[in-house]
Amino acid sequence: MEPNIEIRRLLDVMPASGRMMTKIVSKPEQKRVIDADFPLPFSQERPIYINFDLWRRLTKPQRDLLLLQMVCWLTGVKWLQPHIYQGVILVGFAGGIVEAVQADIVGVVIAGGLTALAAMRIWRINKSQESELNADTTAIKIAQRRGYSETEAAQQLLTAIETVGKIEGRSGLNFSELIRCQNLKAIAGLSTVSLKSL
Repeated sequence: MEPNIEIRRLLDVMPASGRMMTKIVSKPEQKRVIDADFPLPFSQERPIYINFDLWRRLTKPQRDLLLLQMVCWLTGVKWLQPHIYQGVILVGFAGGIVEAVQADIVGVVIAGGLTALAAMRIWRINKSQESELNADTTAIKIAQRRGYSETEAAQQLLTAIETVGKIEGRSGLNFSELIRCQNLKAIAGLSTVSLKSL
């Protein structure tokens, strides 16, 4: 598989927002098939690392859905959106500046702690299983605009998750992947239990 040709094909599969925010990077030395670092606040570019030697062992639909899921997860991480925790960060930061100007050490520590706690909560929300389930659902919706049916897209993503585990030589799927697989089985009509609705 020629990485540059595959990257061009994958860019066509991606939604416009994904093309603006993410970048596909060939990383043959990594042990994972596809990976991305958790995006930090104010990061302009969110790279997706692919080991194309392993990537080629997946079918084209599996590759499409894996990429779409990763793009949806990366673009779904929101640090700056109207939410209580963002407000707490701003208040804590502003309070820290005021307390620093007044040379109040205790006030600076309290404001800094408040800011750190709110930032940690935002990080946990964006790293949660719910954010991955949302990325799966969004990827399936985008795949439907690319010619896949909902059932087919869910099945392809399901088999991609299972196949990636085997390619990477893992003995089994992790807890988060098992939850995602159960939810995808429900979307694909292979199970009546959807964990997303619980």
